[in-house]
Amino acid sequence: MLDKNEIKKSDQSGKLKDTTVSAEEIARFDKMAEHWWDPNGEYKMALAFNEARVGYFIDNIAQHFGRRSDVQDCLADLRILDLGCGGGLVSEALAKRGATVIGIDASEVSVQVAKRHAIKSGLEIDYRNVLARELIAANELFDVVINAEVIEHVSDQKGLVKDCAKLTKPNGIVVLATLNRTIQSFFFGIVGAEYIMRYLPAGTHSWGLFVTPLELNSWASLSRLQLIEEKGMNYNPFKKAWKINNSLKVNYVQIYKKLTKSI
Repeated sequence: MLDKNEIKKSDQSGKLKDTTVSAEEIARFDKMAEHWWDPNGEYKMALAFNEARVGYFIDNIAQHFGRRSDVQDCLADLRILDLGCGGGLVSEALAKRGATVIGIDASEVSVQVAKRHAIKSGLEIDYRNVLARELIAANELFDVVINAEVIEHVSDQKGLVKDCAKLTKPNGIVVLATLNRTIQSFFFGIVGAEYIMRYLPAGTHSWGLFVTPLELNSWASLSRLQLIEEKGMNYNPFKKAWKINNSLKVNYVQIYKKLTKSI
């Protein structure tokens, strides 16, 4: 469970910076970080999940900017923020397609793991152990902001969506991926994933922090974000593969365009 009280963290200048992620939550992801990239390890199912969703992200980003996703460098010249980058699973996939990628995470261990793996992969990715609001204070803007499987781990969810919007250029896009708060998500996203299939550690998720598509859309609308597409993801145990589909009952992705004027 997340600590409902925001923690404070000191930077090198001695200032305090706010984060909505609890110390317990950061420690949990610190522990997981070293194992994310092992294709034969305990999180290999999460790697397969990531491959499916990243393909969907790239297809939609390319389409939005008038490009063909079957072209290797289809994301060239696009500045993309991977907010909550973890070990870099999404960041590396984007960088391989030509994007200029900045990955940020509250977990310093995750950032170090991501940096080491990027070097091993021969990729130039700007990883930083900072928070979204530090980028906002520095007036940084991005063509695309991706927030994948992060919002269900923070207490100020509405604030996180607002931060994503602030960091996005007008006519840019925001990609939000999370879990719906349904009976199905409890059994498949928690009981199945964490206790039966065990491709995530027990305690990774709190069902009460899952977000419905309607809630996410309402917060996004307040920040001049217009929904342009939403899809779900499901796992086929017989084919052992993840697929994009139209059911939003468990994992889902919403893609938004940043408007120049209020909705």
